[in-house]
Amino acid sequence: MNPSRPNPPRRPLISTWAVVLLVMAAGLWWHFQKADRVTPYPDAQPKAIAARGDLAADERNTIDLFQLAAPAVVYITSIEVRRSLFSLNVYEIPQGTGSGFVWDNDGHIVTNFHVIGGASRVEVTLADRSTWEGVLVGAAPDKDLAVLRIKAPAAQLKPILVGESANLQVGQKVFAIGNPFGLDQTITSGIASALGREIKTENGRTIQGVIQTDAAINPGNSGGPLLDSAGRLIGVNTAIFSPSGASSGIGFAVPVASVNQVVPELIKHGRLIRPGIGISVANESIIQRLGLAGVLIMEVQPGGAAAKAGLRGTRRLPAGVVLGDIIESVDGLPVASLDDMLNIFDRHKVLDEVELGIRRDEQRQSIRVTLQEVG
Repeated sequence: MNPSRPNPPRRPLISTWAVVLLVMAAGLWWHFQKADRVTPYPDAQPKAIAARGDLAADERNTIDLFQLAAPAVVYITSIEVRRSLFSLNVYEIPQGTGSGFVWDNDGHIVTNFHVIGGASRVEVTLADRSTWEGVLVGAAPDKDLAVLRIKAPAAQLKPILVGESANLQVGQKVFAIGNPFGLDQTITSGIASALGREIKTENGRTIQGVIQTDAAINPGNSGGPLLDSAGRLIGVNTAIFSPSGASSGIGFAVPVASVNQVVPELIKHGRLIRPGIGISVANESIIQRLGLAGVLIMEVQPGGAAAKAGLRGTRRLPAGVVLGDIIESVDGLPVASLDDMLNIFDRHKVLDEVELGIRRDEQRQSIRVTLQEVG
C-alpha cells in the first residue's frame, strides 16, 4: 500500500495581473464619482406653491358623493373555523373579505350571498373602524343577496340612500365604493356600460336585468354599492368578467329594483317568499336525453296550485312510464328550462294567476294556475 501524500499547495485564485486590473478599475470609478459630484447650494428653498383655484364641478360632485355615501359602506370579513389534524384544536382563519352597506338604523347590513356563504362567523367593520359580529338574518342565493344584522348603536349607523334602476340609462355616470383587495373605503367611477344583462349565480340560477359597468370592480368590491351621481344606491356590485381575476372594465351589479324587493322579505321572513305552483321537475339532462323541450313535471304536490289546476306528474304504470305534463310557456313566453320558468314566476306575486302552455299526450293546451307560496 502506498503511503498517503499531502496535497500540493494550490495556486492563488487571482493572479497578479487580475489584482492590477482591479486596482485600476477602482481608481477609475473613484475618479468619475468625484467628477460627478455637484457643489452644494446652501440657499436652496422649497418652490412656491401655485394657487389651485376652484375644483372642477365633477370633482366636487365626486367628493361630495363619497362623503355622503362612504359612511354607509362596511368591510366584511368571513371567518372559517377549522380543526388541526394533529392537535385537534379548533382555530379560526379568514376565509375572504368583501363589502356591504348599512340598510337601516336597526343594524341590517346588505351584501352578496357569495361573500358570506360557507362562513362560520362574519365580522362587519363600519366606516368608523368599529368591528361588530354579523348574524345572518336571511339569504337569497338565487339573487346573490344576503342580510346580516349587527348590534351597533343607531348613532353609529348611516343607512344608504336608495335610488332606482328602472330609469337608468346607458352612459350615465356610476360610482362604486368598496374594499378591493382589503383596501377599505375605495371609490371608483365609470358609466353604466349596458343594461339588461344576465349572469349566473353559484347555484346556477340566472339573475336578470343586471347592470354592466366599467367602474373598476375588483375582488373585495363584491357586496358593495353601485351609486348614481346623486349618491343613491342603484345596484349591488356582484361579479366581474376577467380572465386575470382583476378588473377588466366589465363589472356587474344586481339592480336596486331587485334589492329593494328581496331585502325586506329577508328581514321579515328570513327567506325569500317566492311564487310557484307546487311541483318537482325532471333534471335537464333527462329532458335532453328524451329529446324534449320545456319543463317536465315529475311530481305534483298534493293540494298545491298545480294539483288544483289539474296538472299531471310522471307516473310509473305496469305498461311502463307515462310522462307528465311538459310546460312549454308561461303567459305566452317560451320556457326552455326550469330557470326560464322560475324567472317568469319571479315577476309575479303569490296569488297571481298565470297561464301555462303545456303538452300532454302530444296535445297542446292552456291551463290557468294561481301561484302559491313556495320555499
